Amino acid sequence: MGEMMTVFAAKMSQMDIKQIIKNVAFSWQLLLSDLFIGLDRPIINSAKIAPGVSSYVAPTQFPTTISAFSSFYAPPAPTREPQPALYDPVLNITFPLNLTDPNNIPDFDDDPVVYPPAPDSWKTRNHTLFVDTSLVQIEQIISGVAPISGGNCSKCLAALEVAQLAARVAPQLVPDAMVELCQRTKFASNTTCEENYSAHTFGAIWTQVLSLADVGGLDGHYICNELSSTFCSLPYASPLNTTNLFPKPKPENARAPEASGKRTKVLHMSDWHLDPRYSVNSEANCSSNLCCRSNVHNSQLGSEQISLEAPLYGWYSCDSPYYLIAAALQSIAPLTGTSDQDPFGFSIYTGDLVSHDPQTQLSRAYTEYAEVSLYSLFHQYVKGPIFAVLGNHDSNPEAIDAPHSLPGPLGQQLSWNYDHVAGLWQKDGWIDPTAAQEARIHYGAYSIKNNLGLRIITLNTDFWYKSNYLNYINTANPDVSGQQKFLINDLQAAEDAGERVWILGHVLPGWDGTNPLPNPTNLFYQIVDRYSPHVIANVFFGHTHEDELMIYYSNNGTVQNRQTAQTPGWIGPSLTPLTNLNSGFRMYEVDTGSFDIYEAYTFYADVNSFPKLDNTGPVFEFEYSTRQTYNTPEGWPASSPLNATYWHGVTEAMENNLTLVETFNTLQGKRSVKSPACNTTACQAAKICYLRSGSQPLGRKCTQGYGSVQSAFKPPS
Repeated sequence: MGEMMTVFAAKMSQMDIKQIIKNVAFSWQLLLSDLFIGLDRPIINSAKIAPGVSSYVAPTQFPTTISAFSSFYAPPAPTREPQPALYDPVLNITFPLNLTDPNNIPDFDDDPVVYPPAPDSWKTRNHTLFVDTSLVQIEQIISGVAPISGGNCSKCLAALEVAQLAARVAPQLVPDAMVELCQRTKFASNTTCEENYSAHTFGAIWTQVLSLADVGGLDGHYICNELSSTFCSLPYASPLNTTNLFPKPKPENARAPEASGKRTKVLHMSDWHLDPRYSVNSEANCSSNLCCRSNVHNSQLGSEQISLEAPLYGWYSCDSPYYLIAAALQSIAPLTGTSDQDPFGFSIYTGDLVSHDPQTQLSRAYTEYAEVSLYSLFHQYVKGPIFAVLGNHDSNPEAIDAPHSLPGPLGQQLSWNYDHVAGLWQKDGWIDPTAAQEARIHYGAYSIKNNLGLRIITLNTDFWYKSNYLNYINTANPDVSGQQKFLINDLQAAEDAGERVWILGHVLPGWDGTNPLPNPTNLFYQIVDRYSPHVIANVFFGHTHEDELMIYYSNNGTVQNRQTAQTPGWIGPSLTPLTNLNSGFRMYEVDTGSFDIYEAYTFYADVNSFPKLDNTGPVFEFEYSTRQTYNTPEGWPASSPLNATYWHGVTEAMENNLTLVETFNTLQGKRSVKSPACNTTACQAAKICYLRSGSQPLGRKCTQGYGSVQSAFKPPS
């Protein structure tokens, strides 16, 4: 610090006092940031030379050269997000201002809803009377008037049996009936009941589930657990029959190929969550829903009062405004040391483009808008092909994807979205027509051999996400969509051709097990086991917004050591700060022969500094080098990749080094000042267990409550 002051003193004659004070203050800010603001946080050594510049200060002016933003309904301003007149080249339309106007946010959409067909024999019946009678019966079951033995789970299953008859007889009346039942029984607030069960939110989806699921069996247990964990416990994974699952047995002594020694840079972006309705100076600390919006408030204050004005670049309880997205995109090249002349070999995007609006404010058009906007921005700023996947927010209704096996039009109800993104990806030159057609058929997923010879296989992971309610139809089948059969076939073809593979998805199949369902992720684990380590080099996910990792082992993880560790699962950090996180992205150094990762660099911006920015944009900076930060005690040769063996060694080091776990926990939130400390042996054991859990059945065995750093840890009492 003394040396820094000497430099300032030497320049005093050339600078005014105000500028000196500003520089000193900024230096102190960086110093405090390095110390993580709190003494209970570990100091992370990031002295290694970054791949590009160590920090980048974004310009204050919004870029004027974005080709997709050729005209505006409202141009960018220091106190206003831009409202571009965005043209969709696939749909051949320009999105209207009322779709994203921050001052007039719509709360209803008239998108088509699809119901299961009612039998012809019931068309002449009094449907209203039938549904009203069903409601009375369900209320009697809930209240105990109708004697049902066995506790809450039995009551819930019995109520589902009654509801199923109503859904089959008069499906179009069921959403309103669900809203009424929810409100009358005070299952949730009146507003929440409308948001969850009205026809244009999730009511039509739940009607399909009620009509088609085995509500008295395994499906019913999953449905009741989703409604409330106090109704039925979450079922465990069903036994998986792997007989004839794979076309060929795994080759003996299967090994990863040798490295070529040639490296390329790969950018990993995830969960950018554009909020085109972001309202600068609105309430940033609202009491419910997505903050930094004109229609939200802090319930502790008067309606005209604001506790924290939404900064131009975002806040911890808000999604990404255009200004934050532009700043991040402008920082990528200088931070990663890439350029038009020396670009990334390729890039990946592991899903989630759309903001976290309540379902009442979402629509097909809003989803399509986010897809067009962000993909066009990526295309302009990130050179080379980008291989993208759909996230749970990249559909409408949110998280819903329908397997083609559903009857009639039900199996095609989300095809509008697959057609749209396939067209955008092909137009941008990221995938070829064959892969685009595959994406249209396979739920937005595709397989393609990229420009460097690596096969990329993408998945729509909504088919193992617990919030895709259509997954509660035929839960005993771990692959209702047929997507994992598609994965097996492509992996077998890759094995036969001697290809290396990266698998991309969004919702992680493991970690603490709170996001996915047991049966599909159990199957995925067996697939990774069968084709690792000789075919699958790495798998990648997003979704949690946090910087995490999973390790896949042989034999379903029954023995976990360096010899059985097979494949790492990288979980990319988000750009959105939601919730209580800093903004970030990552770059890998990858061998072009083995396609193993030899270094991973992560970059971030301190969201806590955003309200204090004055005449400058946010600072994106080098956060850490994976190899330097997590090097095992025995050392790890520079000639060896950051593979599953390396990562298991890291977890072994963590077992004897709580500080290393604290470091992981700090980086999990991208150095956010909001992250809770992991400084107990219970947290230490839980984090190690999560790192070693690549499926829901493994993750749920870990001590719960330490999985996310977005709020205080909630360990079991």
